[in-house]
Amino acid sequence: MADPVRSALASADGDDPYRALREIRLARAAMTEELDRAEALAVRRARAQGASWQLIALALEVSKQAVHKKYGRR
Repeated sequence: MADPVRSALASADGDDPYRALREIRLARAAMTEELDRAEALAVRRARAQGASWQLIALALEVSKQAVHKKYGRR
């Protein structure tokens, strides 16, 4: 499968704006999914190395409660 970001960028310069919008939406969804997985892994690794929820929250620029709610029970 082609890289969704490259495909979206290429279609943005094309003649079909509807196709470009769909490609951009698909690329955004793929990137969000990939980044969510990377974030979850980084949080698990930080916790395994002894990082506090507060430190993780500061790095993610969210509240301690938000990060604990999202990752605390995994």
